[in-house]
Amino acid sequence: MSTWRRLHVKVRTTHGLLTSRRLTEPHTWLYGHVTLRQSLSTGRPLRNDFFKDLEAQLAAMRKKAADALSGSSWTPNDLNLNRAPERADIVIIGGGVVGWSVAYWLKQKERARGGLKVVVVERDPMYSQASTVLSAGGIRQQFSLPENICLSLASADFLRNINEHLSVLNEDPVDLQFNQSGYLFLASEEVAHIMEENYNTQRNAGAKVSLLSPTQLKEKFPWINTDDVVLASYGLENEGWFDPWTLLNAFRRKAISMGVIQCFGEVTGHCISTRTQTQVQMPNSLEYQPVSCTIVVNAAGAFSGKLTEMLGLGSSPKDTITGIPLPVEPRKRYVYVVHCPDGPGLDTPFLIDYSGVYFRREGLGGNYITGASPEEAEEPDTSNLEVDHQFFEDRVWPRLAYRVPAFENLKVTSAWAGFYDYNTFDQNGIIGLHPLINNMYFATGFSGHGLQHSPAVGRAVAELIVDGNFKTLDLTGFGFQRILAQEPMLERNIV
Repeated sequence: MSTWRRLHVKVRTTHGLLTSRRLTEPHTWLYGHVTLRQSLSTGRPLRNDFFKDLEAQLAAMRKKAADALSGSSWTPNDLNLNRAPERADIVIIGGGVVGWSVAYWLKQKERARGGLKVVVVERDPMYSQASTVLSAGGIRQQFSLPENICLSLASADFLRNINEHLSVLNEDPVDLQFNQSGYLFLASEEVAHIMEENYNTQRNAGAKVSLLSPTQLKEKFPWINTDDVVLASYGLENEGWFDPWTLLNAFRRKAISMGVIQCFGEVTGHCISTRTQTQVQMPNSLEYQPVSCTIVVNAAGAFSGKLTEMLGLGSSPKDTITGIPLPVEPRKRYVYVVHCPDGPGLDTPFLIDYSGVYFRREGLGGNYITGASPEEAEEPDTSNLEVDHQFFEDRVWPRLAYRVPAFENLKVTSAWAGFYDYNTFDQNGIIGLHPLINNMYFATGFSGHGLQHSPAVGRAVAELIVDGNFKTLDLTGFGFQRILAQEPMLERNIV
């Protein structure tokens, strides 16, 4: 930090080009207060190439520091002109796709340009551990709960028409690479009746789904081994996969163009008095910046449970409301990329075997991604994102090769791991207000559904905040109240 300050003074003295003011008083987030303590500077360049020159000096400084600190992973921050404000109306904690969707819809619903000051805080500037970008990118309407089906239908409509929503003037159009090849669920004799019941629920909700007998399945997809398949369910539209990173960036780009403020930092403190206060530590820094606000949205994904612990929720006796924690925790899931030159072709759907093993095509040239959720007793360590390749050998490949014989000959080319924001109560999203904290909203716990439902969830949370209730989809059943009442909203055939 002292190096930065010396450079700052040197620039002013040598060039005399930047008029600046340092604000060193800590700012606090009271009714909604985020502490992002840092030194702030404001000013205008007097010639166009000033920042280019400054960035060149900073680059040289970073290289010199990195060379001097061999073996250290620390690097100085890049120049960032988007400083956190002292005050905001709404602070969204979590800059994943759900958080940015909420931010976008809030700005869409504001009654006057600039009427809502919205800040999005993200702990991972590089998104290296973000659940959004590490997911398989699927969207399906084949759920058993009408609320999830409607969320999928609304989100799919948004994705199909994404440039009507998220285009930005003078920027390239959004290309999600939305591949609508459908989902294909396979059922054994034991669960075929559940698939039929789900099918009726899906059709009643407006989803386009068809049931296939083993003979019909073999005719349509001859590469499938149908020996133990009794029934299959195939999505005819609004299902498939897309690029998660593109969707996140599209929401972020559009929201920022509408005036949303982006801030990177780790929430390290959170308290409530007459207003709420959240303390955020900036990356690669010991400094904090508080932001005073009125409303907080907890969209922190896999780490949203830890965030609520800062309020003391879950630490009181279990028979009290404050003794009930937010039941969301990180669960690690592996995704394997395999190459099989003789594998299924371009008509390959996102296949979900009744064993839990899934796969879908990844681009062209015989590439696929695959994986499976582990059994409860086998849940892997979440302290890192290391991949267990033995899990593929023991749990995934045998079922994959049995279902698609061509996969007997494949090669794993890469793999990664990501976190689910896993709701241990019923594996469904928690949307809405906390019953005791009337300015904290939740949008978390989707357990693998967050990416695909993010457009509709963001709109729903914005409706609650701005309008006071749900307007387009009634998601009351996904509120925190069900946890208090011990009434889970369970999906059947969870994947």
